Amino acid sequence: MNLTLKVWRQAHADDRGEIKTYEANDIPEEASFLEMLDIVNEQILEKGDDPIHFDHDCREGICGMCSLNINGVPHSKEKGITTCQVHMRKFRDGDTIWIEPFRAKAFPIVKDLVIDRTAFDRIVAAGGYVEVRTGSAVDANSVPISKPDADAAFDAAACIGCGACVAACKNASAMLFVGAKAAHLNLLPQGQPEKDKRVLGMVRQMDAEGFGNCTNQYECEAVCPKEISADVIAKLNRDYAKAAVKEAVGR
Repeated sequence: MNLTLKVWRQAHADDRGEIKTYEANDIPEEASFLEMLDIVNEQILEKGDDPIHFDHDCREGICGMCSLNINGVPHSKEKGITTCQVHMRKFRDGDTIWIEPFRAKAFPIVKDLVIDRTAFDRIVAAGGYVEVRTGSAVDANSVPISKPDADAAFDAAACIGCGACVAACKNASAMLFVGAKAAHLNLLPQGQPEKDKRVLGMVRQMDAEGFGNCTNQYECEAVCPKEISADVIAKLNRDYAKAAVKEAVGR
């Protein structure tokens, strides 16, 4: 198939950047979106030009590194998949495809389609851990966990931190990400000792990073490649309110 690509090119963080046009010729329908970019980059390199820079790692929908806006939608219009899982058979011969990085104040562009998502790392560092005794492994059945809580915690833990929720939100809110990271620990007995400290630390770090507020329009839920429910946002709000009250009264 032959395609026309409209790709965001930006030399560095302080560069203005612009959309450039590339012809993607002889692209196999079975190729993934990133493999298509690999083919285009080979063509660009043959001409002696600078290739299109983009992030990738596992290419299996696990790491979240490959995040791109495809025709204005994070990870493309396909549901429940990451950019690397998009295949070219989803497009038609002759299509024009617009490819841009995720855009948010807290995700500065490094180069072209590569963004800096270390803000997410700092949020996790602010509370995404449990304090337990090190040493021999604890027996798996020593702490009973109800099936609903275990399932909800597992669903929240599926978050890969790709940032699609932020890119889709008009306010660049990270509430779905923070809600998922807090919930998968707060729902479990092992996470209870640090529950209040965790939710206060992660929400305040999120605000410090420059993410916007949630206005409950569910764009985040719609584009999440792991289809995490916005219910984690409601839980985050409840947990934060309780923790803030306890902090205020000195408990």
